Amino acid sequence: MEEGTLKSPSHRCDTGVGREDFDVSNWDVREGCEVRQILDRVADKWSLLAIAHLERRTLRFSELRRLIDGISQRMLTVTLRQLERDGLVRRTVYPMVPPRVEYELTPMGATLHTTIRSLVDWTEGHQAEIARARAEYDSRRAAEESAATTSV
Repeated sequence: MEEGTLKSPSHRCDTGVGREDFDVSNWDVREGCEVRQILDRVADKWSLLAIAHLERRTLRFSELRRLIDGISQRMLTVTLRQLERDGLVRRTVYPMVPPRVEYELTPMGATLHTTIRSLVDWTEGHQAEIARARAEYDSRRAAEESAATTSV
């Protein structure tokens, strides 16, 4: 069993979604809550890239590996298995020599891509603001560090 995986797949926790008393801190503190595990899985770099590429079309493993710059064969294998296990990706094996394996998003995976696209759109829309905030922060930190070293 994968590290961090719950033994009871039917166990769910109540995060209070849709309720006024929703508390995000519950994602981390309630033992056995799968929300954090799922968020960690779908929001990691490799999963996001795999989902984005599979949104366009069904791909073979080798095609996907070429498209995702920097991913190792092992990491792509692990990522696809996890996404398949979570019901986001469908793996189809064609019995031929050598075997042909294709991956595609499931309907649920396609809905996740829509959510990811919204996040990317938000990021693109605020990119300049974020760059300005980072530059201001870096300038403040540099000034603070300079002041701290000169006063010692």
